[in-house]
Order: sequence, then C-alpha cells, then structure tokens
Amino acid sequence: GLRTPPGGGTVAEEQSYSILSDGSFYCVYRTIDGHPVHAYSRDGGHTWSMPRYKTFDDGRMMKHPRAANFAWRCENGHFLYWFHNHGGRFVREHPQQRSVAYNDRNPVWLCGGVEADGPEGKVIRWTQPEIAIYDDDPYIRMSYPDLIEENGRYFLAETQKDIARVHEIDHTLFDGLWAQFDCAELAKEGLLLNLSTPIPEQIEMPELPVFNVRDSQSPYGLKDLRKGLSIDIHFNLPLIEKSLILLDNRLENGQGFALQTTSRKTVEIILNDGRTECRWDCDPNLICEGQTHHLVVIVDGGPKIITFVVDGKLCDGENFRQFGWGRFNPHLRHVNGSSTLSVHYAVRSLRIYNRYLRTSEAIGNFRFFNR
Repeated sequence: GLRTPPGGGTVAEEQSYSILSDGSFYCVYRTIDGHPVHAYSRDGGHTWSMPRYKTFDDGRMMKHPRAANFAWRCENGHFLYWFHNHGGRFVREHPQQRSVAYNDRNPVWLCGGVEADGPEGKVIRWTQPEIAIYDDDPYIRMSYPDLIEENGRYFLAETQKDIARVHEIDHTLFDGLWAQFDCAELAKEGLLLNLSTPIPEQIEMPELPVFNVRDSQSPYGLKDLRKGLSIDIHFNLPLIEKSLILLDNRLENGQGFALQTTSRKTVEIILNDGRTECRWDCDPNLICEGQTHHLVVIVDGGPKIITFVVDGKLCDGENFRQFGWGRFNPHLRHVNGSSTLSVHYAVRSLRIYNRYLRTSEAIGNFRFFNR
C-alpha cells in the first residue's frame, strides 16, 4: 500500500495523484522522514509499486518536511511538483523539537516533470527546482495548494491557515523547468561581466544592484527593490586551502563581496554593506583539488535567499544540514565595494549578472561551457 519505504517512519499521508499518458497512476505524499515518497500503479490504483523516496532525475533524494507536496499534470502533458526543498523531520529524541517536521513551508519550490518510458510503463523524470512563491515572513507556512491552468496561463492557489490566495506564475518559469534536461545556452540577460582565460588579477568592477533604499514616500521607511545578483565561475584549484580568496572587491572595512574556500571543501560567499555582513557556502566536499568546477552563486533579493549550483547541481544540504539554501539579512543594502575586483589565478572564466539567475539558467550555463 501507500506507506513509507521499508525502514521508514509511521506517517504516510495526504496522497496526491496524477494520471500518466498510458493510464498509469502516479502518487506522491508526505512523511516525517525528511523526504517525500512516491509510487506508481499500473492497474487503476488496486496495487502499487514499492514506495520509494522521491528523487531528482540525477538520483538524489528530494528533501521535504511534513507538509503537503502535490503533483499536477498540465495540458501539455508535462508535470509540476510543489514541495519545500529541505529535510525537516520528526525528531523523537527531542520532544521539544517535535513540531520541526511541520515548519519551514516558505518558500515554495517547484520541479518540472517530463514523461519517459520505464520498464513497466511511463514514469516521470523530475528536474531540479525553482523558487515559485515566498513570503517576507519566514514563519509563514504556505500549503495545501492547487494548480489552475487557463488559456496558457498558470495560477497557484495556497492557504496560510488564515488567508487563501491565488497567484499567477510567469509561464517562462515552467517552460524553463520543462526544458531543463536539454538546455545548454548561456544566459545573457543582465550580464555585466563576461571574461575567460587569461583573466587579469585586477579588473574593473561593474556597479552592482542596490537591494533597498529609503522610501521617498516616507521619511523613515525602507523600500525593498528586490534586486539580486549572480556570480558564475569556472575554476581549478591545485591545492584547497582554508580562506583562499577567489574573488574580492571588499574595502578595508569589509564592504563589498568575496568568494573564498573553507575547511569543509566548500566555496563561501561573503556579502557586506559596511553595516551588515552575511555569508553562506555550498554543500561540503564538492570542491576537489586539481579538478575544474563550475559554480554559480545566486543572491535572490526577492525571498532574500542564497543558492549554489555546483557542476550543474543545486545544493540541497545533503546529510550535512537541513537546508542547502540560506537566507541573508533583508536589511543588506548592497555589496558594492572597491572599484577593482581581485581575481585568483585559478579562476578560468567569470560572469557577473545584475539579477538572480533561475536554477534552470545556471544549469544551462554549466552545459554551455561543458559541451
């Protein structure tokens, strides 16, 4: 039946199903194991395949708390999947933390699904996810969604236990998800800097977006511009050292940004406006000595979230931490520092954007330079 996989927890609830083109049923549901579960039925729901933890197409298990996670089939025959992309789970050893499995339903992430042939019938290949909906209050819990599709337009409905809302979503977000398996194009919109080997050790630093300003309608208020930036590099480090600086435009007081290595074999971004400093790094042990890596760090000024895409894979925290993505301070004003950017000799290519890249665009950049 629709339970957790062997050895899983006692909760398997809120099943959501879709019908594939060959009549097979696809079902996904929530658990307290830190992962969603899915199964297929080839006989109209009478019997089911052995439940498995849901995976991306590359085989990595998806991470999801005890919250609704629904999948829908769209008119074009492709699929969309709603989940929260982190591993919140029930912790029996710590009763005071038992509610952790229900929390962190903000933001909402979406995967795209494309049908493929499996050994027993049609199956769904799932892309890596994009942020679709967020709230400025990280404690808000958006859930119990539905998809409305009309005349090529897409709407997501959700409730926060108190208020129900319907959001129109730009169809290009979905188009990018469904094309993610094949996309190998360089994202050009918002490209401020595009350099390849040989890159000078010192280059002129372009002006980066301002994240917020004083609201002209109020003498005291903040106006959130919801701007972002993205940094895309290829690099090869013959030796990985702690705090080896790959990029740096900081002033003496720390204002600006830097990319540096850490003792966990990660790359970390540091953001500083002279008042506030924020930092986040990619998942550990992804950076290997003597190996060429492609890394995109995305600073999204909408939900105030930093994500890393390393060698075409969006970091999800793996077993190291619950979240692969991190929040930065909503009061951070900008990361403009020195007019000069220092570049380590290990950096083989460098692109800086004045906007956040979507996950699909970062993957497209990776394929473009690794064809």
